Amino acid sequence: MASRNQRRGRRNDQGQVRLIGGEWRRRTLTFPAVDGVRPTPDRVRETLFNWLMPVLPGSHCLDLFAGSGALGLEALSRGAESVTFVEQSADLSRALHQNLATLEARGGSVTRQDVLNWLRTPEQTRPCRIVFMDPPFRAGLVEPVCQALAASGLLADNARVYVEHESDHEPSVPPDWTLARRKQAGQVAYSLFEVA
Repeated sequence: MASRNQRRGRRNDQGQVRLIGGEWRRRTLTFPAVDGVRPTPDRVRETLFNWLMPVLPGSHCLDLFAGSGALGLEALSRGAESVTFVEQSADLSRALHQNLATLEARGGSVTRQDVLNWLRTPEQTRPCRIVFMDPPFRAGLVEPVCQALAASGLLADNARVYVEHESDHEPSVPPDWTLARRKQAGQVAYSLFEVA
């Protein structure tokens, strides 16, 4: 039998994400606590999905650096038609598969691959109306991923691209992307771009 400390340690190896709106509102899901992955906070998600509600229902979405899947799962819960989750970690990809099965979610698919490599040869051809991007901070990934996304042919007309980034860093994005909204929560800034 495991000791109290061992049981506590096991619990600490799991993170939790609670969906805050839509069909699966208040459902709590677990994911492995890998590399400090943390879901986008509830308050930030609420603001983001208020911004996206006019275009979200029926949309095809991408969740890049999916991690816990908080953004893509929230999108499916709130009426997105499909979400492709791209995540490099085997443990997190497995958890995403399990959480989609737990929710009996139709329209969710998980690809275990490096985001930049996937964008160079994407497995899907369906244009995406909404893209969520929450790369690891201080890794210099925002600009190359934005450029690769713009060149991928995956963006639908008038797509929205959501980017979480360091508040002290102003991301350089393709010239036809217009900043529509931005907010800051502590050291994290979150920006929504509209693609012409």
